[in-house]
Amino acid sequence: MTRIVNIGEALIDEITRPNSEPVEVVGGSMLNVAAGLTRLGHESELATWFARDARGDKVRAHAEAAGVTLTPGSDGAEFTTVAHAAVDEKGHATYEFDLSWDVPAVEDPDTVGHVHTGSYVVVVEPGAEKVLAAVKRQAIRGTVSYDPNIRPALLGTPDEARPHVEAIVALADVVKASDEDLKWLYPDRPVEDVLHEWLQSGPSLILCTRGPWGVYIVAAAERDMLVVDPLDVELVDTVGAGDSLMAGLISGLVDAGLLGSAEAKQRLREASWDQILPAIHRGIITSGITILYQGAYSPTREEVNEILAADKTLRG
Repeated sequence: MTRIVNIGEALIDEITRPNSEPVEVVGGSMLNVAAGLTRLGHESELATWFARDARGDKVRAHAEAAGVTLTPGSDGAEFTTVAHAAVDEKGHATYEFDLSWDVPAVEDPDTVGHVHTGSYVVVVEPGAEKVLAAVKRQAIRGTVSYDPNIRPALLGTPDEARPHVEAIVALADVVKASDEDLKWLYPDRPVEDVLHEWLQSGPSLILCTRGPWGVYIVAAAERDMLVVDPLDVELVDTVGAGDSLMAGLISGLVDAGLLGSAEAKQRLREASWDQILPAIHRGIITSGITILYQGAYSPTREEVNEILAADKTLRG
């Protein structure tokens, strides 16, 4: 089985909803992706940064309950990061952070087939330099995916963050970003132009999520941009939806032999839409299931298969 290592944050989300008291839950985009992958039947590891405190104990318990392997040394922080998430009436979240970030070294890196990273961890030091080094090593021997998952409160100005983001994009095989991410990074440029520029810098597959308006997709071996609709479901909230899509996408590409090794890297580079679309659809389905729930719910493979069985248009 492909060894998948996620490098990034595991933290406490303090979630405030309209007319409700704040509630603390375990979260973090990389933890969400790691948990999503285990729910889909993959072995998933998380190299992260939390403390041996009460909140850190919750993070560890959550990861272990989800079947996620924590990289040794992940509990070396002085305090556990807290993300204060304010969720509006439409289910959209904005964030402020009490932040601590570094990253432990991944054991036996030569056995890693795929690395996923994203969010503020590629910008905030002292961990960002170590993340970039890990991605550079992985890009030589296997595959990399990246989700910028922009958190403006942590990244300074777009001009300050952009070089860090673009460095990882150029090394990644797969990139997923939201239209909000791209508009923050490139406020004066059309999203479509950014996608094509990023594609020329190195990735083989890039997705741009646009909420209810679907997903833009560009691929190295295909000339035209593809647009895929989201699942038609009732929105509860969007917490974890992008992470769920990422987990489903990685899962589908690994299963298709398009991520997880140097050979898979080349196959993805040459892949047609027919080869890529089943993985895209898996990501669309996992994300669509997640938004039916409050919080970052991770669907199982059985739940995904039920929707595939009911909707033939999502099978190819």
